[in-house]
Amino acid sequence: MSLSDHPRAYGTAALTVAFIAGVLVTLGFKDLYPELEARYQRRRKGSRRGSIFFGPVNLEDREESSLVDYYDRGNGIVDGVEGTIGNTPLVKIRSLSDATGCTILAKAEYLNGAGGSPKDRVALNMIRAAEEQGLLSPGRGDTIYEGTVGSTGISLAVLARARGYKAHICMPDDMAIEKSDLLHHLGATVERVPVAPITDPGHFVNLARSRAKEHTASSDTPSHGFFADQFESLANYTAHMKTTGPEIYAQTGGGRLDAFVAGAGTGGTIAGVAKHLKEERGLTSLRVVLADPQGSGLYNKIRHGVMYSSTEREGTRRRTQVDTMVEGIGINRITENLEAGRPLIDDAVRVTDDQACRMARWLVEHDGIFIGSSSAVNCVAAVVTALKMPKGSRVVTILCDSGTRHLSKFWKHIAAMGLEDETQKQDEDLLAVLGLENLRRAAD
Repeated sequence: MSLSDHPRAYGTAALTVAFIAGVLVTLGFKDLYPELEARYQRRRKGSRRGSIFFGPVNLEDREESSLVDYYDRGNGIVDGVEGTIGNTPLVKIRSLSDATGCTILAKAEYLNGAGGSPKDRVALNMIRAAEEQGLLSPGRGDTIYEGTVGSTGISLAVLARARGYKAHICMPDDMAIEKSDLLHHLGATVERVPVAPITDPGHFVNLARSRAKEHTASSDTPSHGFFADQFESLANYTAHMKTTGPEIYAQTGGGRLDAFVAGAGTGGTIAGVAKHLKEERGLTSLRVVLADPQGSGLYNKIRHGVMYSSTEREGTRRRTQVDTMVEGIGINRITENLEAGRPLIDDAVRVTDDQACRMARWLVEHDGIFIGSSSAVNCVAAVVTALKMPKGSRVVTILCDSGTRHLSKFWKHIAAMGLEDETQKQDEDLLAVLGLENLRRAAD
């Protein structure tokens, strides 16, 4: 009697043979398991886990930089709030890409987890550098002093508490009130001071420097006052050279980008990224473009080699602040940080307040992206840059911070312009909205 005469018996025998074969195969390969596991672990070491929405981001461990320990988010558990800094996603902005025929990518720096801006990287690096030099020591009662328009102060306030220090922030009194309110809630001492030129001792940066000196000179306390000095401290641009730049290089598949666009306040971001990509990675054909708001002198400095006429430079002008509602970028002097990368900047784009407001509203309506004023300037400049490049080019820019820090000034002005009264139509033309029709004709 054959098995074919009894289907049930045949099926049982077949399953038995398959089971025995599986066991034999497993035993035969058991000696390979350690090697396979070792290979898997080696692969994991070469890759950092990215966002579940944007996939893994491969970063290289660079022996010359100990910052990687702080900027690597690892595989689930990070060490303190410092571990939430860095490895931010690179986001394709679909509406801008469609309108320009280029791929416009934005580094979402507002997703840094300490202060919610690229200044998290800078603040951490400045604090660590000061600790290494003995200028700051946890538990001694030291205070970090800084003059800032907001974002750096917020990052310093968070990280100061996390590392055992106090923070004292001086800022102009024309900045959005929500920034100083947030600083108060973070435990920082805040001085909102009248707007003054950099030549005035009462300028917010000069005041912070004086406060730090007074603190250290005081005889009634062993604690020190440390002036962070973000505008001139080279720990600023080196933070971006060692972290932001390498991340962009890795996220673009080994430097597959044609232009990098960013604004400059201190100048640390554009200088640091440019130095990494152009000097360290050898991307000599990369076009680095400065995004500058109206009233700032950097556009003229990059395009024409002069800031302004002698009657308009900072300290001599009747209006002492840059004449723009944009906060965080735009300045009328060259800082040490910007100077470090200035020879690597190829061009500049000037962006009006009107264009920045319309871009910010456009991104909410078409991409669900809610940003602040400096990010809007970056995005306008990225569009202008893309329109001057061959179709299919890849342009990377920076989303600095969320619009929630700009409600009382920038977004209030957007509402006053009537841009929120009617939602923009999905088929509306971006270039017409921004007044860039002439660039479309040039591109065509």
